[in-house]
Amino acid sequence: MLVAAIEQTAHDSATLETVFNACFLASENTCLIGGADEPFYLPADAESPIHRLFYREDFFASALHEIAHWCIAGPSRRQQRDFGYWYEPEGRSAQAQAAFLGVEARPQALEYYLSAACGYRFQLSLDSFDPDSYEAMRKLFAQRVVSEAQQLQSRGLPERAARLCEALAAEFESGVCVANLPPLETGQLL
Repeated sequence: MLVAAIEQTAHDSATLETVFNACFLASENTCLIGGADEPFYLPADAESPIHRLFYREDFFASALHEIAHWCIAGPSRRQQRDFGYWYEPEGRSAQAQAAFLGVEARPQALEYYLSAACGYRFQLSLDSFDPDSYEAMRKLFAQRVVSEAQQLQSRGLPERAARLCEALAAEFESGVCVANLPPLETGQLL
């Protein structure tokens, strides 16, 4: 029970909000906000002059995942609700699931590095619970995420992601930095 309490304290989503907002509220006019029923991105509008990146409840992993999407989104995507992407809930067709996994590999690869910067265990997310195809889909998706992580490691993280990674590593004292990103292997995700 004590270990769970320490882990919860060490990986409090409010800390992510503080670090993210310190990095990007002034420079990108964007804030990270927890407590949402579903994760969502809202660009600045008549109701709010600030871009808002919402994550689910107070879930640390949800915040990291939404941050990864934001770090990848270019300027035009950041002017669109939810970056202009679609979301189809659980129960999607095999074709829709394949399309979903196709756009999720890169954000999850980046999420792995952000998690490492926090000293937090990354969990692969397929967002599907189809028992007939889950294991095969999981292995294929893990390989895609690893491939994307290797590309990110060799090319370097996007600018905003690199900046945040350094700030998170300092806050969580993980020792991870952009120059020494830990490699990701498929076996780590299975």
